[in-house]
Amino acid sequence: MSEVRRATSVLFLPLTAAALISIAGGNTNAAEISITARLEQAAREQLARQAETAGLAEAQFTVNVATPRAAPPCAKPVEIEAVDTRTPARMRFAVLCPDAGGWRYEYVLRGSVSALVAVTAAPVAAGQMLTAQDVTLERRDITTLSDAIGSAEAATGQATRRSLRAGEVLRQAQLSAPLLVKRGEPVVMLARFEAIEISTAGEALDAGALNALVRVRNLANGRVVRMRVIGPGTVEPVELPRSTQP
Repeated sequence: MSEVRRATSVLFLPLTAAALISIAGGNTNAAEISITARLEQAAREQLARQAETAGLAEAQFTVNVATPRAAPPCAKPVEIEAVDTRTPARMRFAVLCPDAGGWRYEYVLRGSVSALVAVTAAPVAAGQMLTAQDVTLERRDITTLSDAIGSAEAATGQATRRSLRAGEVLRQAQLSAPLLVKRGEPVVMLARFEAIEISTAGEALDAGALNALVRVRNLANGRVVRMRVIGPGTVEPVELPRSTQP
């Protein structure tokens, strides 16, 4: 009987070892999946913050870990740290084990971003000021565009730096604030203080958009002074607080 019992034990040894290996492998895989899920969640949260800062509407994201790797055990919860998130298509995050003598591994994550953004409703000529009829909103992939404009209102009233095709995503680099004062043209030099308002005629020596500082010649005395553009053909002294009126 003892021989039978000994033989049975020997037969079960390989099965027990195999089971242990299987369980250990399962735990490692679970830890790896957990880290992957946490990395992807951290990346999505980072992209959401960036989209909110940029004023993007209804932003959607996809994220995946491009460089998965198994991590050693860690007695404490691991920490996730953003290393470089400037480009959604290639972000770097670090996983840190805060144990004494712990470890730090970096992972590359690839993401994509789509959102409702301003696009041209029709072809636009260079230097043209955009109106509400020129701009519409469409969902587009903007993964590689860092300065897409998130609303039609933000683009309306700006001038294009170059000609644009219909359906082209509007980017801040393509637009500029319209010139409200042009060089050589007459301007109104306006000074307001509480209920008192004084105006005189001037000539712009520089061109400028809203809030730009330009040189203006006072036609009454010939003096050249620096003024702030506050509206079409209108400037105010630089030393005064910025006007709240257009």
